[in-house]
Amino acid sequence: MELSIPLSSGKKKQRRVVIKTLGKIMASPTDIRKGKVIDYQGTPHTVLEVQHRTQGRQAGFVQVVMRNTRTGASTSVKFLSSDNVTFLSTTVRSLEYSYVDEQGHHFLDLDTYEDVVLPDSIVQDSKKFMVIGTQYDIQYIEDKPVEISLPASVAMKVVEAPEGVRGDTASSVQKPAKTESGLVVQVPLFIKEGDVIRISTPDGAYISRA
Repeated sequence: MELSIPLSSGKKKQRRVVIKTLGKIMASPTDIRKGKVIDYQGTPHTVLEVQHRTQGRQAGFVQVVMRNTRTGASTSVKFLSSDNVTFLSTTVRSLEYSYVDEQGHHFLDLDTYEDVVLPDSIVQDSKKFMVIGTQYDIQYIEDKPVEISLPASVAMKVVEAPEGVRGDTASSVQKPAKTESGLVVQVPLFIKEGDVIRISTPDGAYISRA
């Protein structure tokens, strides 16, 4: 990220400079984008939504919805155009979900064979879309894992599904089906135990057979 700073010369010019410190970048609220991580009140927050607004002749502002990476709580904050925000440098590692025990959720780095353990406080609701043996992107800040990035949809096996009601052929009729992660999804009547289905991660809705 970049921040415009006036030069001390006689002419009024501006140049774009980058300020970095300990993996942090100072910038203007207008640089905030969905998916970025900012330091808000001393805690990393992932940006979920951004709206740039103006108020007539008054200075504009940026309305941001963001999620606390430590607690999972979401909050809406208004940043004035005159404010400064601190972006945190992030890296992403693709790790394979191995198993879960009392220590937490274990992921394996297939290149180094490092065992990475994530607590429930990081995994949170993502676990209902996680399947053992599948790779997921884990976001790191200063070498510490903070969040799991789920794909737009996941393929999961149905482990429980009641028989459809005979004679009921309405395409809109659905029934509950339990997946291998324990997630219960409303599916069409033709879905049966053992089928693999594709599920939307934003809302947990059935999409199709995988």
